[in-house]
Amino acid sequence: MKLSNKSSFLKKMNISLDLAVEAHDLLRGESGQEIAGVIMKKEELQEATVTAIQIINAKGEKELGRPKGNYITIDAPDIKENNYQQHNKIVAVLARHLAGLFNFKEDTSFLIVGLGNWQATPDALGPKVVEKIMVTRHLFHYTPEEIEGKMRQVSAISPGVLGLTGIETAEVIRGLVEHVRPDYVIAIDALAAGALDRIGTTIQLADTGINPGSGIGNHRKGLNEETLGCKVIAIGVPTVVNAAIIAHKTIEELFEQMESEPSLAKIYQQENEQVLMNVMQKALSPYEGSLMVTPKEVDELIERSAKIIAAAINQSIHPGIDSHNFETYLH
Repeated sequence: MKLSNKSSFLKKMNISLDLAVEAHDLLRGESGQEIAGVIMKKEELQEATVTAIQIINAKGEKELGRPKGNYITIDAPDIKENNYQQHNKIVAVLARHLAGLFNFKEDTSFLIVGLGNWQATPDALGPKVVEKIMVTRHLFHYTPEEIEGKMRQVSAISPGVLGLTGIETAEVIRGLVEHVRPDYVIAIDALAAGALDRIGTTIQLADTGINPGSGIGNHRKGLNEETLGCKVIAIGVPTVVNAAIIAHKTIEELFEQMESEPSLAKIYQQENEQVLMNVMQKALSPYEGSLMVTPKEVDELIERSAKIIAAAINQSIHPGIDSHNFETYLH
């Protein structure tokens, strides 16, 4: 006996995948063929694996459940390690791909938005990144001659979450955009992973915007070009995984063991999928599909990820900042 495919399980448990690469791999693996309307390219580097997924038409949108656009996933296990040199290499990879999503002009301006709740460590990635961003919009009013050709106009904010402010995040950002009028909004948020090994090791870029909280079931108003009137680049790192996914993986491992243990297979051969679903739902009760798991060292993962993302943003948008001098500008 086998469990139904994972996509069916996720649907039954009302779990969505934040990472486009996971949705792509899942669908492609179950169908055994390429996905119509989707182009995937993979680049193997010493410091990271970069997977670029492009959804090119309505067929691709329907298949992957995401809007048309570009999704770039950087898998770099060394993010978890305290290795400054490797982190600099990852920054360079991230900065290169991030810069490729912009159509730069001399006066291109940016609004950096750190989404999430700074009071909850797994959700504090966005605010942590904003702390390390080189903001320059005010300098163009006071010392324009000193930064001409070296900096672009950058403003930043951590708007908090609805539970802290009583205001929808999209409403706050929309008001700021109307006042500041940036060419681009870069939104950083924590994501939910579909596998434990992606927590704190994967960075996703997307030029299609973001729906804050979607990975944990808190569907807020989207931040995208349609709602804000300017291009929105989303950057995310998985910091949690749904407990139901862990339970599903455990049962899959059990079935693999059963293949070499006839006695186990005999015990379970009369069971059916619905029984196993009921077992998982009972074990996860009363939270069922909303129980999220994060590692105990999540504070370190958040801090390292925030440094890497902030450095990549600073280097990619400011002409005068590179890997050798960007930290100088932070002091």
